[in-house]
Amino acid sequence: MAGTQGTAPFTSELAEELAPAVTERLIRYARVETQAVRARTTCPSSPGQLELLRMLEEELRSIGLEDASTDENGYLFATLPANVEGAPVVGLLAHVDVSPDAPAEGVEPLVHRGYDGQPLTLPKGGTVLDPARMPELARAIGHDVVTSSGDTLLGADDKAGVAEIMSAVAYLAAHPELPRPTIRVGFLPDEEIGEGAALFDHERFGARCAYTLDGSELGELQDETFTGSEVTVKITGVEVHPGWAKGRMVNAARLAGRILAELPADLSPERTEGREGFIHPYEVNATGGEATIVFIVRDFEEDLLEQHIQLIRDVAERVGESEPRATVEVTVRKQYPNMRDHLAPFPEVVGHAEEALRREGITAVRTPIRGGTDGSTLSANGLPTPNLFTGGHEYHSVREWASVQEMAAASAVAVRLAGVWAESAEA
Repeated sequence: MAGTQGTAPFTSELAEELAPAVTERLIRYARVETQAVRARTTCPSSPGQLELLRMLEEELRSIGLEDASTDENGYLFATLPANVEGAPVVGLLAHVDVSPDAPAEGVEPLVHRGYDGQPLTLPKGGTVLDPARMPELARAIGHDVVTSSGDTLLGADDKAGVAEIMSAVAYLAAHPELPRPTIRVGFLPDEEIGEGAALFDHERFGARCAYTLDGSELGELQDETFTGSEVTVKITGVEVHPGWAKGRMVNAARLAGRILAELPADLSPERTEGREGFIHPYEVNATGGEATIVFIVRDFEEDLLEQHIQLIRDVAERVGESEPRATVEVTVRKQYPNMRDHLAPFPEVVGHAEEALRREGITAVRTPIRGGTDGSTLSANGLPTPNLFTGGHEYHSVREWASVQEMAAASAVAVRLAGVWAESAEA
């Protein structure tokens, strides 16, 4: 972290004061290997998540949250008591795991002070961050930019959120003169594999509402997500020695290829944006005898999601009927709902976040999430939980980076959010 501070202005004096702690924490947390494992057999799915959770538990206690504890499933909760009578309990949440989509072992965080707007060539992996292809980076001239060394992801998703919450809570604990509600801190495992809220103990957490810090662009405030399902197509063929296969072999790999080829190309992630849903085959395992295709299916409306799922069923059935000696099975697993309908009855939850952003001098960016977040399931289960930005970008890749100025702004928004909720109790 050598060098002088960047030339980009901070959103406030508070953000500038929080920046060193947020940066130091992100760097330290990023070095702990916490990659989630898709085929999990334990919770958390990887031991490094518990290592980071133990580190965070100790830090929380050191700043005065004496009840910090991690349960048997890797959910860390802690309390900063209110100093305003009648204030509600408000949660701040982030996840400690990182994506399985890119290498995550041996992360070496680098801080590039006062980014000059030129392509950033990282020392490993031939990775280049090119502002011509990354508009968010082009807007970060003068920022202090944190990256990995180029051969791993950084882990800003969601260790930036973890660092921001930790820094905000430490600041509030050190400034008892600032009005605040009771704040429940929660750090969760395995969000990246869709399991972050699966074993969340709502009664133990005990909050009226919560906010995940798990977004990206400065100012993001999100109360709508995709609704998502996982669809698995399993094809069983007939294996025969290829030398005597004529009229006898049924090649499962070829049938899998036909299913993929028949799905419409314009219903793919690479050809959709905004409020358009998609069908994404992200994993294919195939031999002549057996093949499995795993899809994630997404849309903002439940009926459209069901149409996408039915399309997969229809194509799989049609290909299966063309070869009656094969068997084709389709299974569907619900992953998460759109949080929109579950947040609508609680407009003050989003409204208070908008006010916190305004007090930090930030215009709220109200865009739906083309993905999921723990808040989707938490909101459906009775804990209204919209999502706030973190200042991290290019998630799930070796190009992942974060802006110190934007991370500091996110932490400052968390501090101001505490004040907004405290004032609502006094009104």
